[in-house]
Amino acid sequence: IGGIIAGFLAGYVAKAINRYARLPQSLEALKPILIIPLLASLVTGLVMIYIVGKPVAGMLEGLTHFLDSMGTTNTILLGVLLGAMMCVDLGGPINKAAYAFSVGLLASQSYAPMAATMAAGMVPPIGLGIATFIARRKFAQTEREAGKAALVLGLCFISEGAIPFAAKDPLRVIPASIAGGALTGALSMYFGCKLMAPHGGLFVMLIPNAINHALLYLLAIVAGSLLTGVAYALLKRPE
Repeated sequence: IGGIIAGFLAGYVAKAINRYARLPQSLEALKPILIIPLLASLVTGLVMIYIVGKPVAGMLEGLTHFLDSMGTTNTILLGVLLGAMMCVDLGGPINKAAYAFSVGLLASQSYAPMAATMAAGMVPPIGLGIATFIARRKFAQTEREAGKAALVLGLCFISEGAIPFAAKDPLRVIPASIAGGALTGALSMYFGCKLMAPHGGLFVMLIPNAINHALLYLLAIVAGSLLTGVAYALLKRPE
């Protein structure tokens, strides 16, 4: 989501420079290839670092402290929170806060949050891919193709596979994703799944002893993905 904001900002800054900047005729040739990209990148970078960066950093620190305060005692609630956070911004700062928290716990041999986090992170792209099969008529051909790619990315634990759908229809995609991710996170913690690898998606199941209760872990992912897929298939407006 942060990348999307930066992209929009850079685009509008470039448009403003192109529209309002008046240069001598001798420099007009440099405007599209040097001046606009340079100034747009400079303005966008400064805004992201000095205006957007500090509030986001503070928010991430607060989220980390909040998750630390929960510990692992309220396991199902922690699974719900981690699962939902993984699906809020699909690779953005909230997603990364949940992921960093879970990876940090690996050092203290607390493996259950990592399992919940990775499982939930796979849900949005897989679920949206499922939705393109459930309600094919509601999706354009390009979206159906994107759904196939999202399925593959989801299996690899690449949440960003859902971004094309979220960017186009965030008010429906994100709630459906959060619901599925929260369910998967809760089920993973309830089943007592523990994951010792910080990445890899479903392919970590090929590593001996990387995940316990493998079938229950798979069930948690399937349940959340189906919830997201069915929910978005129902919410989606036909193209």
